[in-house]
Amino acid sequence: MNPNKSNCILTQCFALMKPALLMLSVLIAGQAAAHTPAPPQQRPIAIVNATIHTLTQGVIEEGTVVFDNGRITAVGTNPSIPADAEVIDASGKYVYPGFIHGRTTLGLTEIGRIAVGTDLNELGNINPNIRAQVAFHPASEHIPVAAVNGILTAVSTPSGGTIPGKPAAMMTDGFTWEQMTLKEGIGLSIDWPSMNNTDNYLKALAELQQAFDKARRYKQAREAMEAGQAVFHPTDVRWEAMIPVLNREMPVFISAGEVRQIQAAISWGEKEGLDMVLVGSRDMDLVAGQLAEKGIPVMLSNVISGPARQWEGYGQFYSIPKVLHEAGVHFMIAGDASAAYAYRLPHHAAAAVAFGLPEEEGLKSVTINAARILGIDDRVGSIEPGKDATLMITDGNPLELWTSKEQVFIQGRRIDMTDKHKRLFERYMEKHRQEQL
Repeated sequence: MNPNKSNCILTQCFALMKPALLMLSVLIAGQAAAHTPAPPQQRPIAIVNATIHTLTQGVIEEGTVVFDNGRITAVGTNPSIPADAEVIDASGKYVYPGFIHGRTTLGLTEIGRIAVGTDLNELGNINPNIRAQVAFHPASEHIPVAAVNGILTAVSTPSGGTIPGKPAAMMTDGFTWEQMTLKEGIGLSIDWPSMNNTDNYLKALAELQQAFDKARRYKQAREAMEAGQAVFHPTDVRWEAMIPVLNREMPVFISAGEVRQIQAAISWGEKEGLDMVLVGSRDMDLVAGQLAEKGIPVMLSNVISGPARQWEGYGQFYSIPKVLHEAGVHFMIAGDASAAYAYRLPHHAAAAVAFGLPEEEGLKSVTINAARILGIDDRVGSIEPGKDATLMITDGNPLELWTSKEQVFIQGRRIDMTDKHKRLFERYMEKHRQEQL
């Protein structure tokens, strides 16, 4: 064998392996000082003397919330506290339900420029069988950053193609994706094709329609087989995954970027008889009356954004939540999709409040309203007996930039309040202190 040729092959192999090795070294280095998931709740906890914002039953002054085995057992001004409970005196503090991020790549991507650190897309345009939670990376550095900022539930969402797959509601603390999954398959994601090129649009729309037609025929064939009225029909995981959507047991989350797409998506969804949630921000205000009349919920993204057209004002995006609220549209705010910016979710709600959305509605848009739209309001979104003890103690309104989230709990587990941002802050503060010696 030619030694020069051998060396050339080895060089090429190492060049191909370099991104993966770099990613591995980053992950190993990160593990050494990484956030450690909390153990299950060991005994009852009572937070006393706090101002409790339940988000469904009003505000309780000098209130108490008691939780055990990860669930809230009592809320009020003088509930019974178990004798063995840990009592946390929150005098002068506030208790809120954890924030819910409705659409993010959290857990699915780490370093965008390194291919092995990103698991968002699958081959092909039609992938209804993709389950986001299976690709979720529990040791991502982005997760604790989100958690200590109050984002305690995050809906990790695949992307790419017309039907990227099924998002999953994930808790932002845990050792494994199984442990962190709050609810899998909260819906089916559909990215409505761009309408800027008619030929490409019609081709993509035909592919989407064909997928639903095939899924309906598959459903009919399987039902006939199970009833003994037809021969064996093999399982197809793609069309099997769409049966809950066709049965209206699961909504479709249709992402639409502008008014033409919104109108086309509404018409198509009604024709197909689907439960729809529209996802996007731009131009949602232009169809607010129609959305309210038809009862179509909206997931708003990027409230903090510049105008999309030259004639639009500076606050165009900022004021969309107010317009939807006044029209009677049921909506939530999702904010940035990027994993690295998941912690900014309350900033988007705060911007909406600054531009006219009532403060209480701003809080609901990232808590109980989000939970209802996502179908997880039986578990999270408000502080009520029977729900998960997924909440936070703060020193003020959590939508304010200067408010500190002093402690967060996920299913009653006291979460480590350190993250990469805080570690870097301490590192460079120490550098500054040493320079002053």
